[in-house]
Amino acid sequence: MRKLCPNYDREDALDTVLEVPIPEEMFTKMGTNSASRWQNMRALMSAQAAAADKSTPLQSKSNNEFIALLKLVGSPLIPFQARPDQPLTRPLKDCSIEASTATYIVQQYIAAIGGALALNSVKSMCAVGQVKMAASEMHQGEDSAHAEGKSEVGGFVLWQKNPDLWYLELVVSGYKVSAGSDGKVAWNQSSSQASHANRGPPRPLRRFFQGLDPRCTANLFLEAGCITEKKVNGEDCFVLKLETDSNTLKAQSSSNTEIVHHIVWGYFSQRTGLLVKFEDTKLVKMKPIKGNDNVFWETSIESVVGDYRYIEGINVAHSGKTTATLHRYGASHNHKRKIEETWMIDEVDFNICGLSMDCFLPPADLKREQGGEQ
Repeated sequence: MRKLCPNYDREDALDTVLEVPIPEEMFTKMGTNSASRWQNMRALMSAQAAAADKSTPLQSKSNNEFIALLKLVGSPLIPFQARPDQPLTRPLKDCSIEASTATYIVQQYIAAIGGALALNSVKSMCAVGQVKMAASEMHQGEDSAHAEGKSEVGGFVLWQKNPDLWYLELVVSGYKVSAGSDGKVAWNQSSSQASHANRGPPRPLRRFFQGLDPRCTANLFLEAGCITEKKVNGEDCFVLKLETDSNTLKAQSSSNTEIVHHIVWGYFSQRTGLLVKFEDTKLVKMKPIKGNDNVFWETSIESVVGDYRYIEGINVAHSGKTTATLHRYGASHNHKRKIEETWMIDEVDFNICGLSMDCFLPPADLKREQGGEQ
C-alpha cells in the first residue's frame, strides 16, 4: 500500500501523506508518468475524480452509476442499531430453543475471538485495507449473473469510536466515497455527489461485521435464533438469523420507497467458533408516480471472511470476499447484476489516542431532508 506521494511541483518539498493509502497498482494506473500521476492524485485529494482513466469502471454506464455500485458493496449499513452498553451475556430463562442455542453459540464465538475482557477493553479502532472489485452488466432474465471484465483496485481507511461514531473513506479507480455517523445521523457522500443522510437512527457500517468488530457482532447475534446448520467452504457452521421488525423498517423507508424486509444471517464455525460468513438480504418496493405497477429491488450481500489473526489479544479477520447481487423486477422489469469485492486488511489498531468527536462530524452541506435508503 502506498502511503506517500512525491510532490513534483517543488523539488525540495516533502512527500504528501495520503489520507487513504492506495495499492501500488492503482497509483500506477493514475497516469502514464510520475508527473501525471501526481496531478491526478492531487485532483483525487481535492475530492475530484482522477482523470487517468475515462472508461466506465465495473461495467457501469456513468460515473453516478459507478458511485452507486461503490456505495452498494463498499459502504452499506445494517438495519439494526449497535447496543454496546448491553452485557455480552443474556439470561436463558423463558428463551426459545432457537434463542438459547444462539446465545450458547455467541458465547463460543466470544471465547474464540479473545474473551469478554479483551472485547470490553476496546474503546476505538482504526483499520486500513485494500479492495479489488469486479462486476457484471445489468442483464435480463432469471439466469445467475457473473462478475467479469476488468477489476478495479482501491483502498480504504475506517475509524470507529464505541459505539455509534465511525467514519469510512473508500477510494477505488480514482473515485472516492465517504460515509460516517456522529451518533445522531448516518450519512454518505462521494467525489461526484452531494452528501446525503440515511433515514432512521444511526446504524453501524456493514463492514464492521466482516470480522472487524467482534463486540458489535456478538451483541448483534445475541438477539438472533439458531435456525439450521450449513457448510461454508467445507466448514460445518451454525446459522443464526435476525429479522428486522416492522417499526424499524418503517423508520428507514420513505414516501416513495418501502423496505419490505431486511434479514441478516451469521454463519459460525462449529470447529473454531469463529464467524466465517455474514449475509443479508433487503427487499425494497419502489412506489410509482403514476399507476399501480410497483418495481422491486432485492439486494443480497454475502461476505465470506477468514485469515484471522490476533491483534492486541483480539482475533480479527484480515481478508475475505463480498458478493452483492442486485435484482430488479416488476412492471415488466427483470434484471440482475452482480458485484464482487475481494478485500484485505493491512493494518488494525485499537484504542487510538486523540480520536475526538471532531473526527466524526458530518459534512456541512448534509441534506437531511432528502435522506433515503441507498
